[in-house]
Amino acid sequence: MFPGFEKIVEQRIERARREGAFDNLPGTGKPLALEDDRHIPEDLRLAYKILKNAGCLPPEIELRKEICRTEDLLAGETDVKEQYRLTRRLNLLITRANMMRGRHVALEIPQQYLGRFNERMRTGADV
Repeated sequence: MFPGFEKIVEQRIERARREGAFDNLPGTGKPLALEDDRHIPEDLRLAYKILKNAGCLPPEIELRKEICRTEDLLAGETDVKEQYRLTRRLNLLITRANMMRGRHVALEIPQQYLGRFNERMRTGADV
């Protein structure tokens, strides 16, 4: 930078503050909504930001959201048949998510096995 440039900038910011140029700005008094995009490769960050601003999400994120919605439905369901149907759907979604990226098996999302759990509950076996 040019010598003294920072001082000029600071003086102008201070003058604008005194004159009230920063009063009543949107979000005044609220915490900043900083985005953590460290997990996105640097060369893809701009493209992801454009997609996000347009309301489009990457397929992996859409699939994760669908998995969460299905898990929430399953957690609140009391009918065994519906639990079984939701568990099958959840396992299918999890399989899709695990196949989308070539990951190590240890990093995959574990599937749900409601049938074994229900059988053990009916027979009184240890869970």
